[in-house]
Amino acid sequence: MARCLFNSSFQKFLNLNENLIFGELCNNYHGDALTTTREAWKAEISIMKNVISRLDINDGQVIFEYDIPRLGKRIDVVLLVNGIIFCLEFKVGENKILEADIDQTLDYALDLKNFHKYSEDKIIVPILIATKYKKLSTEINMSVYDDKVVNPLITGENNLIDLIKNVLTSFPNQSSINPNWIISPYSPTPTIIEAARTLYQNHSVENITRHEADNVSTDKTISYILDVIKESKANGDKSICFVTGVPGAGKTLVGLEVAIKQTYQDNDKPSEDDGAVYLSGNGPLVAVLTEALAQDNYKKCQAKHQPKKLSDSRREVSKSIQMIHRYRDNMLAKIKNPVENGVLEIDPSKAVKQKNSGFGEVEHVAIFDEAQRSWTHKRLADYLKRGGTYGNKLKVANFPMSEAAFLIWSLDQREDWATIVCLVGGGQEINTGEAGIAEWIKALNEQFTNWKVYISPNLTQPEYAEGKIKELLANNRNVKYSDCLHLSVSLRSFRAEKLSAFVHALLSFDIKAKDLYKEIKEKYPIVLTRDIAKAKKWLHDKVRGTERTGVLITKESARYKPLGIHVLPSGDLNAVHWFLEDKLDTRSSNYLEDAATEIQVQGLELDYTCILWDADMRYENGKWKFFRFNGQTKWVEQKGESENQKELMQYMLNAYRVLLTRARLGMIICVPYGNNNKNTNGFWEDNTRLPYFYDGTYSYLKSLGIEEI
Repeated sequence: MARCLFNSSFQKFLNLNENLIFGELCNNYHGDALTTTREAWKAEISIMKNVISRLDINDGQVIFEYDIPRLGKRIDVVLLVNGIIFCLEFKVGENKILEADIDQTLDYALDLKNFHKYSEDKIIVPILIATKYKKLSTEINMSVYDDKVVNPLITGENNLIDLIKNVLTSFPNQSSINPNWIISPYSPTPTIIEAARTLYQNHSVENITRHEADNVSTDKTISYILDVIKESKANGDKSICFVTGVPGAGKTLVGLEVAIKQTYQDNDKPSEDDGAVYLSGNGPLVAVLTEALAQDNYKKCQAKHQPKKLSDSRREVSKSIQMIHRYRDNMLAKIKNPVENGVLEIDPSKAVKQKNSGFGEVEHVAIFDEAQRSWTHKRLADYLKRGGTYGNKLKVANFPMSEAAFLIWSLDQREDWATIVCLVGGGQEINTGEAGIAEWIKALNEQFTNWKVYISPNLTQPEYAEGKIKELLANNRNVKYSDCLHLSVSLRSFRAEKLSAFVHALLSFDIKAKDLYKEIKEKYPIVLTRDIAKAKKWLHDKVRGTERTGVLITKESARYKPLGIHVLPSGDLNAVHWFLEDKLDTRSSNYLEDAATEIQVQGLELDYTCILWDADMRYENGKWKFFRFNGQTKWVEQKGESENQKELMQYMLNAYRVLLTRARLGMIICVPYGNNNKNTNGFWEDNTRLPYFYDGTYSYLKSLGIEEI
C-alpha cells in the first residue's frame, strides 16, 4: 500500500462493501483526512462501483490515491483496463469545468508518460469528472505530440461510463499492462531528459547564477568527478566524492553540470544507463531554481512562437532537479515495514528488481547538495516514527539509520556500480537535527567499508565537523585526497573573492578581519548603519536595471516589526515570488518589506542585501552571546549548558555566516539603535529592544573599519 491507499481487481472491488473500502482508504492514509477529503472518497467509491459494474470486464484494476514515484503527486483514481491507463481526477460537487482542473488532469497523465516505466509505451487517458456536470466529451483524439496521451476528456458522473466505453472502443486490442504497474520504477524517458538538458544548457537565468568571474573555472572539479565516475563504472566500484567550496563558489553549478555531462557524455542523445540526478533538501532552492529555469524556457518558446505550457517546462526541469525527501520516500516505500532487528531489508512485493540497478533507483550517480544538512539518526527516526512533520506520511518505527547512511544504503542497492557526489558548505548547518558531514564519514567507516572515498583536503578545516574529519578517517584505507575537489573562489561575490574569508574572520574575531575588509571594500562595498530607512535608501540607490536587492534576518530574530519589516512566510511558493517577481510586484524582495531568513536564502543569492542584525546574537566582552526570544516579554540567553544549547548556538552563528555571504555586489549591515525611550514612571518603554542589546555588536563591527553611513 506504499504507493496507493487502495487497489483491487474489478471483481474484488465489486464484492466489497463500500464502507469497508472507505475504511481501508482512511486506515492507509497517513494522518487524519479532512472532512472534505473523506466525503470525496465516499462519492468516488460509489461512482466507481457503478461504472465498473456496468463495464462487464472482470480483469481490470482500480487504484485509489496513487502516488507518482518521486514527484510528490497523487492521482485520485487510476483504472487499468484492456491495456489502457485511465487517470481520473474528481471534482466532487462541481457543475462547471475549469481550465486549471483540465491542466491538472493532463499533468498527471504526462507525469506517468515521462517518469513511470510501465506507462511509457501505453495509451494514457486523462479524464476530469466534475460530478454535477451534464455533458461529456464527444471527440476522443490522440495528442498532436504523438506520445500516446489522449487529449483531456471531461464529463460528469452520470456520463462517465459512456465516456470510458467510447475510449475502449476507440483503442481496441492493446497489449497488456505489466502486473507490477503499481510498483513501477521511476524511469524518466529520453524525451524528458533531452528537454531538461536543453533547458539547462541554454538557460539565461542571471538572477540565479552568474559567471562574471571570468578568470575562475570549475572545470577541473567537474573533470575530476567525471573521472571518478568513469573509473567506478570500469571497476564496478561504489564511490563517494566530497566537494567543498567557499560560499558562492558554484557548488550547485558543479552539481548540475555533472548531472548533465554524465547523462550525455558528449553525445547528442542521453545515455540509457549512466544517468545522474541532482538532489537537494533545500526546498526554497529547488523551487526557485526550477521555476526560474522553467519560466526562462517558457518565455523562449513563446518568443519563437512554439506552443508550450509553463507546466511542461516545469516537468522537464524536474528530471534534473529534485527534492531529496522524495527520493528518500521512494526508497522507504521499498523496505520491509516494520523494521526488524535494526536491519533494513527490501520487501520484494513492494519493489521491482531490475537487471543492473537491483532494487536501487534508476540513476547510477546521485548528487546531494548541501550534504552537511542531512539529518541525524535521531531526527530522522523520530520524523519517520510519527509519519512526517504532520503525521501524514509513511510511518516507519525503529528506523536504524541517519539520513546520510540511508542515502548511501539506497545507492548501495545497485548491483553494478554507483557514485555519490556530496556538495558541502562549511559552517552552514543551520537547523536542529542537521548532522553535519561527520555523519557521512561515520556511515562509511561503520557500514559501507567497501566504498571508495574521494575527499577535499579542505574538509579537514575547523568549519567542517569541528576539524575532526582527518581523525575520523584515520583508519579508513579507501580515502584519497585531491585539491581538485575544493572550489576556492566565490563566483557569487565576484568583486570580492576574499569575502568569505572576511566573514569567517569577522565571526571568529580573527585579527585579519580589518585587513581583509580594506582589501575588498573598494570593489565590494560593505557599509554599516543603525537606521533601517538609510539602509533601504542605500539599497535603492545601488541597484540598476534588473538587479535584485532584499532584506535578510535570522530565523531567531524577533523584534523587527517596529522597524517596518515582516518575515517572509514559510512555503516554497513565497520564496519563488520573493526571488523571481519583478519590481512591480509587492511580493518581490525588491520591495524591502518582507525579510527572508537563512532557511529561505541558503544556496541562493541577490545582488545587494541588507543584513538586519537583531538581538539574537550580540557581541559582549570579546565573544558572541546568543539569545532566543520567548515570544512575549524577554530574550533568554543560551549559555551552552547542554549539548542541545551548544548545537543551537553553533546554528545561530552559522545563520549569520549564511546571511553575510548572500550578496553578489555589496551589502549594508543594519544594527538598530533599539528603543531608548522611558515612560513617565521612568521604566523602559520596550524591554525587548534595549539599546545595549545592540550597541556592542555595532561597536565591534565599526571597530573593523566598516564605514558607517
